[in-house]
Amino acid sequence: MESTQSSFEHLLSPNFQDTIKAWLKEDIPSFDYGGYVVGDDVKSASLLGKTPGVLAGVPFFNEVFRQLNCRVDWFLKEGEFFQPVKEIARVHGAARNILLGERTALNIIARCSGIATKAKKCKDLKIEHGYHGIIAGTRKTTPGFRLVEKYGMLIGGVDTHRIDLSTMIMLKDNHIWSQGSITQAVNRARAVGGFSLKIEVECRTEAEADEAILAGADVVMLDNMHGDKLKNVAKSLKSRWSNYKFLLESSGGITEDNIVEYFSPEVNSKFSPWL
Repeated sequence: MESTQSSFEHLLSPNFQDTIKAWLKEDIPSFDYGGYVVGDDVKSASLLGKTPGVLAGVPFFNEVFRQLNCRVDWFLKEGEFFQPVKEIARVHGAARNILLGERTALNIIARCSGIATKAKKCKDLKIEHGYHGIIAGTRKTTPGFRLVEKYGMLIGGVDTHRIDLSTMIMLKDNHIWSQGSITQAVNRARAVGGFSLKIEVECRTEAEADEAILAGADVVMLDNMHGDKLKNVAKSLKSRWSNYKFLLESSGGITEDNIVEYFSPEVNSKFSPWL
């Protein structure tokens, strides 16, 4: 039997359908006055791509109109890059239902495609400059919209990092301050997280990174280190602790415009916001 590659859509839990339902309810809590005006005549509406970008968010767009008894025909595959003006899809159904879902669906697909487009730009820079590490997104997502935004990162070709506070244990300066030391914070986290959850520690200095590695951190984040300092510290740590298994991550101030400056063979991942 030939194997087939799964779509990223298959990652989504059916629970996302409830989220779409809630968004539609938010947009029409009582009367749909405009829908009353246009009525139930069957119409078609085109989705146009007006700026260059990557198409992302198809499952969410589809679900909006599925719940409104409309059909969507796609002329582009999710993840494809397009040049404007491009007809990407066409929606068929009752006029009032198309207009009822229009704004919710457009907000979702525009946001998701925008994130996927920025993610792809960073991925392309990584390939162009021969960097073999990982580019990942942050948890600085919009409340209530995280699933869509993390999905956009995947479509754009980058890592989602941790999805939420329960996915991985990240110990930042306030966590460490509350326990008095990196070692105590890591030990306390490991006691409840067990062997299956990775622990990441935010470090501002090389000495803090040394302590995190000795304490058993799986990922050491070199926070707000830039240029030669980042590369020298990373090289020093990898050389000194070659018998320890850990990843080095860079974070703080990384953007599409400066991400190339952070590419280093000793740094395993880059932690970048897309929003």
